[in-house]
Amino acid sequence: MSRAGGTRDVALAVAWRGAHNYFTNPAIFIPGLLFPLFFFTAFAGGLSRVDSVPGFEFGSNYTAFVYGFVLMQASAFGGVFTGFSIARDFESGFSRRLLLAAPSHGGIVAGYWLTGVMRAVFTICIITVVALAAGMDVQGGGIDLLGLYTLALLVNAAATLFGCGVAMRLRTMQAGPLMQIPVFLLLFLAPVWLPYDLITGWVHAAATVNPMTLILTTERGFVAGDPVHVVITFAVGAALVGAALLWARGGLHSAEQAA
Repeated sequence: MSRAGGTRDVALAVAWRGAHNYFTNPAIFIPGLLFPLFFFTAFAGGLSRVDSVPGFEFGSNYTAFVYGFVLMQASAFGGVFTGFSIARDFESGFSRRLLLAAPSHGGIVAGYWLTGVMRAVFTICIITVVALAAGMDVQGGGIDLLGLYTLALLVNAAATLFGCGVAMRLRTMQAGPLMQIPVFLLLFLAPVWLPYDLITGWVHAAATVNPMTLILTTERGFVAGDPVHVVITFAVGAALVGAALLWARGGLHSAEQAA
């Protein structure tokens, strides 16, 4: 078997197992679905009058504004919860056996990445249906939507690879907070419920240096049909994925030494 073929087979096997575990275990898929649904339903309705605040300028309705954030949250959490699954696999002993048996360890990381993509796509589909039913006004065309969901998958890849790196280094479910808290802080230190120009104080300062602010702004622009900073945003997204990939490779090396 060629190295490429071995990597592909391992990746598909890990992804298939991840998909099977996800869809057959409500305790796994329900939390990842409820988090973004809760934030969407709570704030798209409860804060709907925020769009009347002077200076609030957005080309679509507030439901679409909130959707931009919830889409990013669902993408990131799909990756974080995949990291939880990796840690669970190490605690159960499955990952150690996999490391000893797999002809290509890179395929293991690729398989977990595919699992993260599957989780994110499923959650995004549910949230999008709910948002459309709630009256989300989508102004963007086909190219805008392609950019929107491609950017969401970049966020998912970065979060999955970050979680993978943490899980493979610590190999315990107790590492969960170390996967979740950094992603949580990045998400909620972006301009979540108000445009960047309307937030003040230390939150504004944090949002200024937060890469998620740029990604969120561009996502909302895609929804409204008026995307901004597209090139630099995709460059930042690719850089985050690249850094997370290096982190995941380091975690894989640590797990190989411990196997």
